[in-house]
Amino acid sequence: MPEDYYNILGVSREATDVEIKKAFYKKAHQYHPDKKNGDTEKFKKANEAYQVLSDKQKKSQYDQFGSTFDQAQAGGGGGNPFGGFGGAQGFNVNMEDFDLGDIFSSFFGGRQKTARQTSNAVPGNDISVDINIDFKDVYQGLEKELELYKKVKCSHCKGTSAEPGTKINTCSKCQGTGQVKRASQTMFGVFSRVSACPECQSQGKIPEQNCSQCSGQGRKQEYEKVEIEIPAGIKNGQTIEIRGRGEDGAKGGPSGNLYITVHLNPNKTFKREGDNLIYELPISFTQAALGDEVEIPTLDKKIVFKIPNGTQSHQKFEISSKGFPHLNGYGQGNLIIKTHLITPTKLSGKEKKLFYELTKLKGQATKPKESLFNKIFK
Repeated sequence: MPEDYYNILGVSREATDVEIKKAFYKKAHQYHPDKKNGDTEKFKKANEAYQVLSDKQKKSQYDQFGSTFDQAQAGGGGGNPFGGFGGAQGFNVNMEDFDLGDIFSSFFGGRQKTARQTSNAVPGNDISVDINIDFKDVYQGLEKELELYKKVKCSHCKGTSAEPGTKINTCSKCQGTGQVKRASQTMFGVFSRVSACPECQSQGKIPEQNCSQCSGQGRKQEYEKVEIEIPAGIKNGQTIEIRGRGEDGAKGGPSGNLYITVHLNPNKTFKREGDNLIYELPISFTQAALGDEVEIPTLDKKIVFKIPNGTQSHQKFEISSKGFPHLNGYGQGNLIIKTHLITPTKLSGKEKKLFYELTKLKGQATKPKESLFNKIFK
């Protein structure tokens, strides 16, 4: 009993034309004889099933007669209602309307080729640049000019590849389409494939005389100045993408992109934590105990900061909106002041005596032996 065509393709009898076609492409890709694990017989069966089920009239006849379709030949004057599919005449695969390789790739992880993708257009390369900026540049934002040595469109021929004043002729091989179509007869039928025209490199036109400046390439290596904008608040190590500002493409290819990675120079006065600006404030014992008013720097101007009495070492104080701007343009980080108590390393005898008297007043020390006292404060 002949195998059911629907079972061969793995579809139901209610399958749409699109589902049937997709199932056939999958089976053809799986069993194609050119593949390492291909299966010629299964490939032929899949093709036979598809040729019937993809034709509305043949599909209708098959749905009516099923596996006994041979009996229908008598009622039709002895002719095979399937036009040679499944009978002694064998089968014929006419693939003129599509390229199997392209169709397979569209279903199995690749992109289906288009006319533009068969061309020899050369995309421009991306360019990566590293730049260093200061804290103030991050705080205010920065406009900077870069000079890049890259491939750019030839200014002499305007990218046409032809010497100015000379003709650009239509390619006779592809008739200006930029593509050539090749058909080959195999035991599985006629296969056709579209590829880039080798004569005109898929451009459809051939310069009568190549440009004298770029040798017909349409671009050349030159220095080019590019204006870039570094936004305020950008993070250290962050990369900015500027589309289309990399190398120019050739033969109709798109330009590459420019990638700028920003590095923040170290600063002796400040540190950065997120969008907050960190400032280490050294204070003396007296300032910590009694409080004080000091002038401290920020990234735009100096401000007066009041040290509260009783301030401890490593204590933090926060002044809002004095840090880096948020990159999204809304709001600003804060200025974090971290106190750092400076302990004196050299004291005079008088200073030592004063510290001793202070500790005695606080009840934190008792009077040492006279000889030791005199030795310390002499």
